[in-house]
Amino acid sequence: MTNEQKYITDIFFDLIRFNTTSDPNSKTFPSTESLNNFAEYLAGKLSSMGFENIKIDENSYISAVIPSNTDEPCPAVGFISHTDTSPDYSGNMIKPIIHENYDGSDIVLKDGIILSAHEFPFLKNYIGQTVITSDGTTLLGADDKAGIAEIICALKYFIDNPHIKHGDIKIAFTPDEEIGRGVDYFKTDDFACDLAYTVDGGEVGEFSYENFNAAYANITIKGKNVHPGTAKNIMKNSALIACELVSMLPEDEIPAKTQDYEGFFHLCDMRGNVSETKLEFIIRDFDKTNFESRKELMKKITKALNDKYGEGTVALEMGDSYYNMREIIDKYPIVKETAIKAINLAGAAPKILPTRGGTDGCRLSFEGLPCPNIFTGGHNFHGPYEFIVAESMVKAVKTIINIILILGGHKDEELRKLP
Repeated sequence: MTNEQKYITDIFFDLIRFNTTSDPNSKTFPSTESLNNFAEYLAGKLSSMGFENIKIDENSYISAVIPSNTDEPCPAVGFISHTDTSPDYSGNMIKPIIHENYDGSDIVLKDGIILSAHEFPFLKNYIGQTVITSDGTTLLGADDKAGIAEIICALKYFIDNPHIKHGDIKIAFTPDEEIGRGVDYFKTDDFACDLAYTVDGGEVGEFSYENFNAAYANITIKGKNVHPGTAKNIMKNSALIACELVSMLPEDEIPAKTQDYEGFFHLCDMRGNVSETKLEFIIRDFDKTNFESRKELMKKITKALNDKYGEGTVALEMGDSYYNMREIIDKYPIVKETAIKAINLAGAAPKILPTRGGTDGCRLSFEGLPCPNIFTGGHNFHGPYEFIVAESMVKAVKTIINIILILGGHKDEELRKLP
């Protein structure tokens, strides 16, 4: 492992020691006390590394500023990552494992968990490189503590090299992104950037300025429970009605059968009995017209079942979560052009891919801060198969540095000469 790789992985390993799983059922913000505690630790770490102008607000948003050191006009640029990890899988007691000089074979983790090179063929792209996993009993936490570590490393470069000219550089670390609340209380005007990037993407070179339009649909089905021996023409089984509802949705339009720009209905949770059943769906589509059609279909299914089983049998609560940022980003070509150039100069091939999900950046874009997403170098987030590649993390750091230098007016020849 090179010195660059060791430096970034040491910071990353320090951050993943903390369990910062967010809680979707919490009524507080942040959703857990551990996120408050982590914010305090992270602010202290930034201070110890020479960062100044560090703030933690009442919602555990962490910010810092490296002021402009040039008289030339430069856009103020921000970099954002989130402090929480997904509630989909345990983030407690993460034990990272370093697989140096990866040979292309299956990686066997604890308790029979196998990171299969056949099931995940993109592993082969990293033969000879340093692959980092958890031990298989937890997720790894690269989503998004890798992003935090990469931002810290990139900005430390400017702290250590104050002679290199740049505009205002700002960072923000947000809690509860994984449960859709990451920027609920974020003060975009106070952040005061002309453009920003979330560092929350996947494979090396990935750049995303498109994301799903997103909605939630929570459904409650009321049944009628009587003794099954005398139930004919009386019982109304809410669990069976729930199954009927699911069968009325397009069977191939689910996450397991879609990719790229294909939208879906995703049944996230289903629980109940004869008397009452609750279903939780998320609805996703890149195209706004298709998105509206999906929501309309859910309303029609609800009406059809109420017509069949009686008004009030099926209750639908549905609302929008976020929208596709592309309609905003397309108005700011400098945001895309700078990122693509920075990725190239970092030695990575830009991969412009839609984000099949959402980031803090998509909401911020609609609040007036264009904010697409750049890669961290990780794969398979939210579960035990998660991994990240040390070489990719270094390229993410260089990409962030390059973005700052490009916006600061440095020429390509200068960028290539910098360490």
